[in-house]
Amino acid sequence: MAILFRKMTRFGPFRFHFTQSGFSSWGIKIGRWSWNSKTRANRIDLPGPLSWKQDKK
Repeated sequence: MAILFRKMTRFGPFRFHFTQSGFSSWGIKIGRWSWNSKTRANRIDLPGPLSWKQDKK
């Protein structure tokens, strides 16, 4: 079993993701809506444990 290093840093609505090899991706979260640069997916948080995701194809 491998141990993985992951770190997220927030700067206002921006989120920066880091792994052991360095910078991985960035995202933005405003209210219930978020977007990630690596997956290019929109996500909306719904009430409870649910969320809606639209992938960029």
